[in-house]
Amino acid sequence: MFQRYNIGGTDMAKITKEQYEFALARIEELLPMVDDNTPANDRNAVELTMMSDVVIDYEKEHYPIGKPTVAQLIQLSLDEKKMSQKQLASEIGVSPSRISDYVSGRAEPTLKIARLLCVTLGITPAAMLGY
Repeated sequence: MFQRYNIGGTDMAKITKEQYEFALARIEELLPMVDDNTPANDRNAVELTMMSDVVIDYEKEHYPIGKPTVAQLIQLSLDEKKMSQKQLASEIGVSPSRISDYVSGRAEPTLKIARLLCVTLGITPAAMLGY
């Protein structure tokens, strides 16, 4: 069913696009049959988990999601909080042009400012540091 390939001495199945598309379609069929009250060993729940794993593995390989930059984190948080760059600047005590520099990627915040950004915008320190 799956193409086989070897990674570091481990034999792995390579998921094809056709298998991925089949799994997506099957997930759509299974979702209405499984809910939070469905036992984990239910046939449909097991199949849903297996199909989900196929989709996850395929998407990790073909559609990797990179970590956001500091600039993207700040902009996303501003958008989520419906806050302007000017409001943020006022709250953390820097100039609006400095916030613009951070959002555009022209400058990186100092650790002190990064801490204030994390507290004010609700960004985790790990995300701010790129972990």
